[in-house]
Amino acid sequence: MDKAAEVTKKKTAEAEADELVAVNPKGFHLRNMDINTKSKITDGVKGFILGLFRWVVLIGVAYVIIGPVLGIIARSFFSDADNYNTMVYMIPQSPTMERYEVAWKTLNYTQTSISTILYSLSLMLIQVFMCSMVGYGFARYDFPLKKVLFAFVVVMIVIPTHTIMLPLYMTFANFDVFGILSLILGKAPNLLGTVWPMYIMTFLACGLRSGLYIYIFNQFFRGLPKEIEEAAYVDGCGVWYTYFRIMLRNATPAAITVSIFSLVWQYNDTFYAKLFNISDSILLSKRVATLAANVGNVYRIYDPNILQLYMDAGIVLVMLPLVIIYVILQKQFIEGVERSGIVG
Repeated sequence: MDKAAEVTKKKTAEAEADELVAVNPKGFHLRNMDINTKSKITDGVKGFILGLFRWVVLIGVAYVIIGPVLGIIARSFFSDADNYNTMVYMIPQSPTMERYEVAWKTLNYTQTSISTILYSLSLMLIQVFMCSMVGYGFARYDFPLKKVLFAFVVVMIVIPTHTIMLPLYMTFANFDVFGILSLILGKAPNLLGTVWPMYIMTFLACGLRSGLYIYIFNQFFRGLPKEIEEAAYVDGCGVWYTYFRIMLRNATPAAITVSIFSLVWQYNDTFYAKLFNISDSILLSKRVATLAANVGNVYRIYDPNILQLYMDAGIVLVMLPLVIIYVILQKQFIEGVERSGIVG
C-alpha cells in the first residue's frame, strides 16, 4: 500500500509540474537557463586552461628560439667593460656601435650583401621555374617509371647531403658530359671555385632542397581541378601556354612559399659554398665565418671574448636582410604555406 501511495504521489507531482509549465512556461526556461549557465562556466574554464597551456608552450618555444637571438643582439652593443661586468646581463651600461663599424668594414658588407642577394635571387628564380615544372609533370601526366622517379624525389628529401658530397666534388672537379667537353676543350674543365656547380644543379632541379620544392608543387597541382586544363584545351591552348599562363598563375601560393624558402636557404648556405669553394666575396654567410679571425689579425685583438662581440655584430648584419624580406612578405608567406601542399 505504501509503494502504491508513493507512486501515486509522484504521478500527482509530475502532473502538477506539467500544469505549472503549461500555465507559466517561464519556470521551465529558468531551469534551462541554469543548465546553460553551468555549461558556459564549464566551457569557460576549459577554454581558460587550454589558452593558458597554449601561452605556456608559445612562451617556452619563443624563449628557446628567440632567446639566443636577443642575446646576440644585446651583446653586439656591449663595450669591453660591459663584457666583463658580471652585473650586466642583457642591457649594456655603456653601449657602443664600434662592433658594427668594424664588422661592416671587415665584411665589406655593402658589396658582399648585394652580390649575395643577387646570387640567391637568381638561384631562387631558376629553382621555382624548374621545380614547378617537374612538380606539374608528376601531378598531371602519366609516363613510364613515374613512381620510381618520384621515389627518387623523396630520396632527395630524406638522404643527407653529406652522403653525396664526395661524388658531387668529383663530378664538378672533372666536369665532363659523356666525354663531349674533353673532345672540344681537350680536357675536362674544373668548375670548383666558381658558382657554376650551383647553377647547373639548380637548373637540373637537383639543387639545394629541390626535392622538397618539387613535392610542394606536386601536392599543390594535384589539388587543382582538372577542369581548368580541359577548358583551356577546348579553347585551343597548348600544353606550354596552359602551364605558363593558367596553371602557374594558380600556383602562386606554392610559388611564394618555395621562393621564400629557397631565398633563405640559398642565402644561408655554407655547405655547398665550402664544398665547391665558392668565393667569399660572393657569399656573406661564408665570409662571416672568418670574421673573428680577420678582426683579430687586422686590429690585433686576441681576447676571444671580445672577438665574440664582433662576431655577434656580424651575425646581426647577416640576419638583417632576411628579417626585412620576411617582414615585407609575411602575409604572402603565411597564406602560401596555408594554401600550398606543405601541410597536406
